[in-house]
Amino acid sequence: MMHKIKPLLQVSLILLFLISPKIDAQKVELKANTLFLPIGMINLAVERPLNKKFSVQAEGFISPWKSFNGKKLQFYMGTLEGRYYFDEVMKKWYVGAYGSIAAFNIQKWNYLKASPVYDSEGNPEILPDGNIRVTERYQKGLAFIFGISGGYHFIINDKLGLDVYAGIGATQSIYKGYLKDNNERYDGATAWNKSGELIPTRGGLMLTYKFQ
Repeated sequence: MMHKIKPLLQVSLILLFLISPKIDAQKVELKANTLFLPIGMINLAVERPLNKKFSVQAEGFISPWKSFNGKKLQFYMGTLEGRYYFDEVMKKWYVGAYGSIAAFNIQKWNYLKASPVYDSEGNPEILPDGNIRVTERYQKGLAFIFGISGGYHFIINDKLGLDVYAGIGATQSIYKGYLKDNNERYDGATAWNKSGELIPTRGGLMLTYKFQ
């Protein structure tokens, strides 16, 4: 499933340049999220203005970790965001609206610890050595996110800046849950599970570079 989402990141970046072809390319900003780079996660973005108040940003977020500190943490996410600046585009305070799609193979926060495995009758499974079977659980699937964001764009000089931002979104996910010790379904189902949450879905401190 992961290979299916990678082309979406490339398409979102290409789409950004096609939706406003009359804008001078020298006003484009390239960005890198400095908070995630130290732990090997890549979060890059391209923002360009539509007029004096509005801009559009395409963003890619990749966490390649099949295992991070012993936990599954692999996902690929593409985001397209529209922004409104209260002062001037790419300067000071702004608000935005965004949509994201992500493919993931992760352990959700409430599945990080190992717990007993139960049989169909609700009894703990017993291993050949007499111990209760205990393992962690993980989830694989797709997530669709729609949310609102806000932030502040600092100007360092003619080329460099900082973009501090955060966003909260309504997340709809389809996924399958697996036992970590044998990769079998832990929910006894064959179809997709579904879940919906309202959670923080993006944020960071991006170093920006403007073409001049």
